[in-house]
Amino acid sequence: MERLEEFRFFYNHTIYPELLRMERQRLRLVALLGLSFVILAVMIVFELYLGIWVVTLMLTIPHVIFIGFLFWQVRRFRNTFKPNVVDLLLDFIDNGPNFDANFPLSYDAEGGLSKDEFLQSGIFVTQAQYYVAEDAIKGRIGEIEFELCELSAKEISPVRNDLDDVFKGVFLHAKFTAPIKGRIVVWPREQRQYLTRAIKQFTSEKYKGINADHEINNPEFKDLFMTYATPNTYVEGILPDTMQEAILRYYHQTKKNIYFSFHNQDFYVAITQPKDLLEPYILRSNLSYDLVLEFMRDINLVLRIVHEFDQKI
Repeated sequence: MERLEEFRFFYNHTIYPELLRMERQRLRLVALLGLSFVILAVMIVFELYLGIWVVTLMLTIPHVIFIGFLFWQVRRFRNTFKPNVVDLLLDFIDNGPNFDANFPLSYDAEGGLSKDEFLQSGIFVTQAQYYVAEDAIKGRIGEIEFELCELSAKEISPVRNDLDDVFKGVFLHAKFTAPIKGRIVVWPREQRQYLTRAIKQFTSEKYKGINADHEINNPEFKDLFMTYATPNTYVEGILPDTMQEAILRYYHQTKKNIYFSFHNQDFYVAITQPKDLLEPYILRSNLSYDLVLEFMRDINLVLRIVHEFDQKI
């Protein structure tokens, strides 16, 4: 699904010119800000030398307003950079196989999955006093409709006056056309100490979930992930050997923690990503193929997972 040769060509002919245009805009803003601060410093020195406050105020007030305008332009640059690049990336991904031409990928910089959807996944149990979801992408692969977004959830720490990270990364909610019998949650084993509440909730009287590692045939998958399911759930039918191998490939490619859950027609995927993707720099160049490629690969990762399940379910 990555189509790297095609993507390199698309980057050079479509994305790079847009990046270059925005790079010129960034350089102009940085130059104007630098010059404005130099002029402001000269004004302050001039006032200290003359000691005439009225004249200084008359000169500095409009200049400070102009600096404020430049900072607004910087903020506007940051807010438009990502949508401009993502829209182009989605055009590239949309032209690939498995995507419905009648249901093109769409992007909403302000959109995102709700806290209720995040919690309904059962992957995390948290109050999430801090919850921000943005950069939503919607689409359909095969028969599966999905929405994904960048998401950050934090909760008040019980031991210090601060917020603890619960999850930061890409979160996806997809809908199968037919319901699945039972409920499954797959957690990274190395994160077990942070998942105590989620495991307790899943194994409580409400869900009656049990450890289903014995139904996993792949020993490496069993070493890296914990699989829990409700009674009478056909785990091997939902997570066959081929799917386990595919998830392992994704894990080895990215070295990022991957979480899954299945219930009824709902399918959730959470992939950790510690940094904000495609957030532009102000004081250094954004002309980076690797920066754009990383974002494309992260999006492709979750889309490939959806595609795998569309083929298996």
